[in-house]
Amino acid sequence: MKYVGAHVSAAGGVENTPGRAIDIGAKAFALFTKNQRQWAAKPLTDESIAAFKANLKKAEIEPKHVLPHDSYLINLGHPEAEPLAKSRNAFLDELQRCEQLELPLLNFHPGSHLKKISEEDCLSRIAESINWALDQTEGVTAVIENTSGQGSNMGFRFEHLAAIIEEVEDKSRVGVCLDTCHTFTAGYDMRRPEDCEKTFGEFDAIVGFNYLRGMHLNGSKAAFASRVDRHHSLTQGELGLDVFRHIMNSDHFNDIPMVLETIDETIWPEEIQLLYSLIEG
Repeated sequence: MKYVGAHVSAAGGVENTPGRAIDIGAKAFALFTKNQRQWAAKPLTDESIAAFKANLKKAEIEPKHVLPHDSYLINLGHPEAEPLAKSRNAFLDELQRCEQLELPLLNFHPGSHLKKISEEDCLSRIAESINWALDQTEGVTAVIENTSGQGSNMGFRFEHLAAIIEEVEDKSRVGVCLDTCHTFTAGYDMRRPEDCEKTFGEFDAIVGFNYLRGMHLNGSKAAFASRVDRHHSLTQGELGLDVFRHIMNSDHFNDIPMVLETIDETIWPEEIQLLYSLIEG
């Protein structure tokens, strides 16, 4: 079964997110558990945590179909010691927030070398950061999001994801979130059915569908292989609908949160319905 939703606002508190998901017809959703553009954040209150759990139950959405996203400021592959430590501490806080909310996934961008260390060293540093944080938490899986490869961002090749996973000690607590826009602009074509078969076959061979924990379903404003991260609505831009038809009809994508981050939230209900309408038979 497919579980589709969107990245909903946590304005007013995380407890408001399940209701916002229901309002758009979602069966899954993503959220930020703190302000994604600030380092510091107030701890979650007992009242907020209890209300979130109650509202999630009321929404009849399982915790495994919620995909929290960490702060955009975090760089787990930072080449310098002080910013790396700051990023690791912030990532640990994000994992602990998921623990408090009893959510089993945390989605994050792997990190950037900033042209100061090699790609290999950066990937190892990311894995070290994950190990460091997982050692201090339990019950939450670190879900690496593939990137477009903009700037010095790592994670745009399937080999990058596999290299990070290889160095993570607890393989049961690491996974991957594939973003359709990022995958496409990183150079993996998905515009035709045969392209989808090739790209997802390559993902399975290099990383493995056993590590897939979530999807971000986005169109792309940017051109194929441009290494530019610009999301678009599903029916607009460079990507087309064949990839979404493939995803909605493949068992590889069952029982994971599949989240819209498309640019017009006013049409999220329609986009969710569009995705379900692509299911054949």
